[in-house]
Amino acid sequence: MFLESDFDKLHQIMEESPEKRALLERLLESHQMTISAISHEIRNPLTLIYSTLQLISSQHPETASFKYWEQLMKDVEYTNLLLEELSIYNNSDRLTLTPTDTVSFFKTTALSFAASIADTEIEFTSRVPDSLPEINCDSIKLRQVVLNLLRNAQDGVLAGEEYHRKDSCRKILLEVYSLTDESEQTSSVCVKISDNGCGIPSEHLQDIFEPFTTYKTGGTGLGLAIASRITRAHKGSLTVTSSPSEQTVFTLTLPV
Repeated sequence: MFLESDFDKLHQIMEESPEKRALLERLLESHQMTISAISHEIRNPLTLIYSTLQLISSQHPETASFKYWEQLMKDVEYTNLLLEELSIYNNSDRLTLTPTDTVSFFKTTALSFAASIADTEIEFTSRVPDSLPEINCDSIKLRQVVLNLLRNAQDGVLAGEEYHRKDSCRKILLEVYSLTDESEQTSSVCVKISDNGCGIPSEHLQDIFEPFTTYKTGGTGLGLAIASRITRAHKGSLTVTSSPSEQTVFTLTLPV
């Protein structure tokens, strides 16, 4: 499989000469178009299959009692979700950059996530200062990254009761701050998302950003891969540290 590290190597080769850049850009464009075409051609008949199954279910309610009916519907829904996320992953490095008010962006995103977990026992805290440098970003795709990381944290704290025997409160913290490197005369906006959930085993940390790698029941293995690719397209970085059953921290860094 073509890994994220392979894309990095391709981009390094692109920098060697305009001719290599032009050739590899055409190659990557062709690769993306092929995946899009395949995904589109599969989703069309799959949508028809799902619609037919729904029609059968509405006209014959007894199908709900069939032994494999519920699992069949779940499998079709999962396949459709997989194709949708594959399409998103395929286009995740195509950005529409605009100057973005960072404070407003992160406060709005935090409110959106807070509303989604209002009926849960999760204690969510956001720390967004009133002053942050403006960044150029694709706000739609960047919002997708942040919400994806927050939902992962949500899954982590809800993973099992055994992880909360010492601390019954399930906590998620979103922190945003600016960082300046005086030696390199660069500045960045850093986003830390931490939780006290089940954590990630150390042997899994090295490959969780690779496509189709998942250790979560029902996961497609594309969520973190999409987040990583969007971050790279923004010239940023996405890292993770974790102590199982204690704390997991994802750190997103974006250049100003």
